[in-house]
Amino acid sequence: MQTKLCLSLLTQSPTPPLSSLLSIHAFLLRRHLLLSGDPFLFNSLLRSLLAHRRFLAAFSLYRHLRSLASRLLPDSYSFTYLLKSCASVHGLSPRREGPQIHGHVFKLGFCADVFSSTALLDMYVKIGDLVSARKVFDGMRERSAVSWTAMSVGYARAGHKDAAMELFLEMPEKDVAAFNAMIDVLVKSGELDSARKVFDEMPQRNVVSWTSLLSGYCKAGDMEAAKNRQPLLALELFRELQSGLCSFEPDEVTLVSIIPAIADMGALELGRWIHKYIQKKGMECMGSVSTALVDMYAKCGDVDEAKRVFDGMRERAPSSWNAMINGLAVNGCAEEALDVFREMLSSGQCPNEVTMMGLLSACNHGGLVDEGRRLFREMEIYGIEPKVEHYGCMVDLLGRRGYLMEAERLVDEMPFPANEIILTSLISACVSYEDGDMAEKVMKKLAKIEPTDGRNFVMLRNLYAGERRWRDVERVKDMIRKYGGKKEAGCSVIEVGSTALEFVSGDKMHPDWDVISNVIGDLHLQMMVGEEDEYEFEMRVPCGDSCTQPMCTMLV
Repeated sequence: MQTKLCLSLLTQSPTPPLSSLLSIHAFLLRRHLLLSGDPFLFNSLLRSLLAHRRFLAAFSLYRHLRSLASRLLPDSYSFTYLLKSCASVHGLSPRREGPQIHGHVFKLGFCADVFSSTALLDMYVKIGDLVSARKVFDGMRERSAVSWTAMSVGYARAGHKDAAMELFLEMPEKDVAAFNAMIDVLVKSGELDSARKVFDEMPQRNVVSWTSLLSGYCKAGDMEAAKNRQPLLALELFRELQSGLCSFEPDEVTLVSIIPAIADMGALELGRWIHKYIQKKGMECMGSVSTALVDMYAKCGDVDEAKRVFDGMRERAPSSWNAMINGLAVNGCAEEALDVFREMLSSGQCPNEVTMMGLLSACNHGGLVDEGRRLFREMEIYGIEPKVEHYGCMVDLLGRRGYLMEAERLVDEMPFPANEIILTSLISACVSYEDGDMAEKVMKKLAKIEPTDGRNFVMLRNLYAGERRWRDVERVKDMIRKYGGKKEAGCSVIEVGSTALEFVSGDKMHPDWDVISNVIGDLHLQMMVGEEDEYEFEMRVPCGDSCTQPMCTMLV
């Protein structure tokens, strides 16, 4: 009767509260009810302990009962629960529970059991011991789909792409988890075309499948992906997700993955459409989604809308404040960025190194030298150690405003060597303020770091030419010919008719190049008119693919 009551309490859904569970645990031990030889009650107690994350208590219970009586014979389910606990406490317990339980599995003859073997395999995968996991996998007489997936996922998560792919291709049955693991490892290795191929082969997809591929297309700071128009592919994938062919809707993670792609492409209209979708689904209250929207609107130049989203946030994480401060900074709103920082301090939030980088950038854009100096000094007060990026921003700020000696002194006082970006910034400032002597000193330092960058020689040549130092000009020209003076072409993206169009500097292969050239000529003529005159004129320009007319009229 007592055993049935305990079973009823342990198997109820949801799991009994922890206080009740501990009472049942103590009661069963006092009455020796777990020594009946039937593992069902023992397994029920193990399952309940795991549900409350009492992993060490589960091991203690198992060791205690095994020491009291050999009549307690665990079954395959017992080891499944115990091995799950091993993976969860790995690194937290001084005992090596995993190998100990493995020894008991072998001793009691459960190695041939598919459930116990799969649990062993999964445990070794989760603790990162892929060698032992593979030994278990190779020794399995029978393998389930879960066994194959666990081994493949283990290789994928460890970054062993080739081993994961080899196992994936050998799998007799592939489930969604196996496909998702392969997409993830291919995305992380930068093989987005292969990831898309695996994605297209999936018979069924879940939100993880879509989000993994979307996040791959939207990698922050992935310049190679940007050049290969991956953000545009992300937008196309999101439209496919919204086409009605899917049985589920984007979640928070999906939206936070796609919004950065919109920001990179400058597709403001699509961003507004997704914002309306977020409002419709009631997801604007999610902090990460709102933060992504603030960042997107700021990068697209709509600072007012970014501020409205920011002001409407109920709770603001440090990343939310940083997004608003950085957004204002890149749009030249230096004073407004400083106001948001003061509001951040008033709310009790502490700045971090990203915050300070945004503030220094704002001062740089706004030319606020004194404010920048003060913030740089105050970093120590906030417990933030300046990194090379902070020093670089200060050097650029001082150099742009003509404080060359102070900028050079700051470079010399840095606790680490100056990088190419900082020294190039200082050379640019020297050229702007025609300080050839300092430019030569900085150039010598830069030659030790990056002697083959022709862009720096071009700046030095221009400086010498301005000072009519023709011999030095010829000398630098020889260096340019030796190392090359080409630089990476700049590109820009604009949105026309809800279509994002990319233009590369110096590229005349665009299909509408003749029309573009004519428009640029018209604009040049208008800019030659005196500033006191204002004109409104029409230009006919090519529109995007979504437009039904071959040419659209633009008022300027």
